[in-house]
Amino acid sequence: MIGELYLAGRNVARGYLNLEKMTAERFLDDPFVPGNRMYKSGDIGRWLPNGDIEFLGRNDDQVKVRGYRVELGEIEGALRNHLQIKEAVVLARDSAGVKDLWAYIVCEGELDIRT
Repeated sequence: MIGELYLAGRNVARGYLNLEKMTAERFLDDPFVPGNRMYKSGDIGRWLPNGDIEFLGRNDDQVKVRGYRVELGEIEGALRNHLQIKEAVVLARDSAGVKDLWAYIVCEGELDIRT
C-alpha cells in the first residue's frame, strides 16, 4: 500500500517558527494519541515486507537543490509575474548527481529581462 508519510512521537517539533499558516497545514493532531501532534511530511512511501519504508517521492513540487528546499511552483509564479512571460515551467534536472533548475518559458515578443 502506498501513502503519505506522517511522523509522530516525542521528538516531533510543535511547528515552524513564525509561520503559523504553514504550521497549521503540516502539524496536525495525532488521531492515535490524543494531545500529541504529527507532522505531514509531503513524502510518499510504502511499507516493505521486511518492515522498512521505501521512499517513492513527493506529493508536491518541492525539491532539494544543494541542501535547500525549493518550491518549483513559487519560481514558476515569479517568472509569470514578468510582463512578457505568458507561461513558465520549472524542472529540477539531475546531471551526474548534481541537481540544477531549468526554466522553460513562453514569451510575448522578444524577452527584455530588464523589465
